[in-house]
Amino acid sequence: MELLSSKGRLIPNYNCDIQKYPVAIIGGPDTELMYGSAPVTNKDKQAGFYHQMFPNTDLQYKGILQLLQHFKWTWIGVVSVNNENGEKFVQNVIPIFAQNGICFDFIERFPFVSYSTDIIDTVKEGMQIHSIVMNSTVNAVLIQGEIDIMIILRMFHSMSKFEEIALQLKSKIWIMTAQMDFTSLPFQRWEDLDFLHGALSFAVHSKEVLGFREFLQMIKPNFKQEDDFIRVFWEEAFGCVFSGTLVDEKTNSRMDSQPICTGDEKIETLPVSVFETDMTGHSYSIYNAVYILAQALHVAYSTTFKNRARISKVGLIELLKLHPWKFNQIVRSISFNNTAGEALSFNQNGELEAGFDVINWVTFPNKSFLKVKVGGIGSVTSQEDILKIDEEAIIWPRRFNQIRPLSLCNNYCSLGYAKTKIEGKPFCCYDCLHCPEGKISNLIDMDDCFPCPQDQYPNKEQNSCLPKTVTSLTYEETLGSILAIFSLSSSFITVLVLGIFIKYQDTPIVKANNRNLTYILLISLLFSFLCALLFIGKPHKVTCLLRQSAFGVIFTVAVSCVLAKTIVVILAFMATQPKSTMRKWVWKRLAISIVFFCPFIQVVLCTVWLLTFPPFPDFNMHLMAEEIILECNENSFVMFYCVLGFMFLLALVSFTVAFFARKLPDSFNEAKFITFSILIFCSVWLSFVPSYLTTGGKHMVAVEIFSIITSSGGLLVCIFFPKCYIITLRPELNSKQHLRQRNN
Repeated sequence: MELLSSKGRLIPNYNCDIQKYPVAIIGGPDTELMYGSAPVTNKDKQAGFYHQMFPNTDLQYKGILQLLQHFKWTWIGVVSVNNENGEKFVQNVIPIFAQNGICFDFIERFPFVSYSTDIIDTVKEGMQIHSIVMNSTVNAVLIQGEIDIMIILRMFHSMSKFEEIALQLKSKIWIMTAQMDFTSLPFQRWEDLDFLHGALSFAVHSKEVLGFREFLQMIKPNFKQEDDFIRVFWEEAFGCVFSGTLVDEKTNSRMDSQPICTGDEKIETLPVSVFETDMTGHSYSIYNAVYILAQALHVAYSTTFKNRARISKVGLIELLKLHPWKFNQIVRSISFNNTAGEALSFNQNGELEAGFDVINWVTFPNKSFLKVKVGGIGSVTSQEDILKIDEEAIIWPRRFNQIRPLSLCNNYCSLGYAKTKIEGKPFCCYDCLHCPEGKISNLIDMDDCFPCPQDQYPNKEQNSCLPKTVTSLTYEETLGSILAIFSLSSSFITVLVLGIFIKYQDTPIVKANNRNLTYILLISLLFSFLCALLFIGKPHKVTCLLRQSAFGVIFTVAVSCVLAKTIVVILAFMATQPKSTMRKWVWKRLAISIVFFCPFIQVVLCTVWLLTFPPFPDFNMHLMAEEIILECNENSFVMFYCVLGFMFLLALVSFTVAFFARKLPDSFNEAKFITFSILIFCSVWLSFVPSYLTTGGKHMVAVEIFSIITSSGGLLVCIFFPKCYIITLRPELNSKQHLRQRNN
């Protein structure tokens, strides 16, 4: 109100003359000095008369958010000023922080003193807030304050002396906004500054102004000046009083207890906690504001220099008063370098194009401190990271032993664990659960576990993936070698039996039950044993196409021979006349028809299978946790079981026929041997189906090889070993005379 009135005459809302009319007013960082005829003013409408020397506060809060995110301080506390600015901060800024992963243990307001009589209640409120702050689990506390909040913050420090727990054990990392600066009351002169050690604050970007310290050292109190601010400062700073001036009783009492000020005291001898000789961010803003106004006045004078007559009559200041928008246009368009070498200019919103510095406070036992620049915020307002920080240069509070502090609701989830929400608590508070089987977490504090790629598997700790080994049933493995030995040994025995039967082909025991069927059966068994070798080794396209088809056709030939031999045994006793046409049909055509027709059906099934759904080599990545199985993908289990089912159907028919013919008066009882061999064959393949379905990979292949060798061996042993025993060890039984005796 005084600024808007005449000098020495304070008349609210009225100006009766034009003497000493102010051209411009420089306000603090939170000033909203708008004046108009209406009770409610509009900043947008008055933007042409409003220039903000303080950088955009939105830029500052974006930088604070990035600072919290950089240090991963997601669990913090907030203390704000108890005024309209604090209310705007809580309503507008806090939600943005929460949207970006920041949680708040408390949001408190500094106590506000409206009347001196409320001081006791204010102290009580302050102690309650102090208790909340210091007993909180957060390590980082954001202070949204103004320049005088430092006084209250220092009072908080004094309150800690009444707490049971020492402040050193519960020190916090204070994060202060640029609107704050160091200040104190006289009685706080000797208070410790330990609570500020390691604090981080934002400050208006500034540079050292040459000659500023020398200027301060030249200041002396001058009683001729109307403004006695210097005298009051001098007495408070040096703890003395001036004599020779009009004083009251209170001053007289002070003069009795304090020394007399000489005016020659040295400002540079004052501790930093009393007076800083470096230009602070606030002072730098004022310095720039004055410099901009001076430059604008110079421009205004230069542009109106030609009209000297008009200026001489009313003066430049009065001329600007009559046309204030012209001066504001000049200020808005001003652009130059100050004496510190920095460019000064306003943007289109009337805001100074400047950024913020990040300051680290370092305190010392002698009540002094340093404000070390450790980073900054650029003047750009893009969505990219605008914060630059030198973490190595930061001095942390002493209780953290120079290790980056954590400010979390709980400890990080370790590798192999993932976060899970706790009902009723903020999202920054969570439990850690071990990853389920088959999943990992390879970073700390992961939201969820994830499976490894198909060609990898989790390690025991479930914090990394290991490459799977590609395996298949090979000859180098013990299992593969054993099965290959069994296959070759059985093949050799089959060849040996075939040789015996060829050598003794004219004996009664060989000629019985169709000698040609016996040879075909032995040859098919030989190929059956050798067929098992197709299943061992690294699968290829050719082996995958051949092995199931070859196995199905060869086994069908063997089972067809057994069926034909069984039917021949039955029909041989039905043909009672040795020279009848039925006997010739039984011994030749029927056997050939069965051995040809049944395998032909199997060949048709295999051909359809190979043409429609051919098997192919495939990598099975899901069957085994730590291995990739290289196997033949059958491509169609329907066709596979059709081939297997037809073969089993033939075996079942052979078993039924042989079972009913087992008691026929056969000289060598071949029907009974066939019954036992087919019984073994059916038992093996009936047990194969569930084993095949419940196993996989190379073990599934081993089961099939074992079934092939076992069922083939059953036919070889039951049908041919008794005959080989008679041929080689009991030749007297392999004669026509013995045959006649048995028939009799």
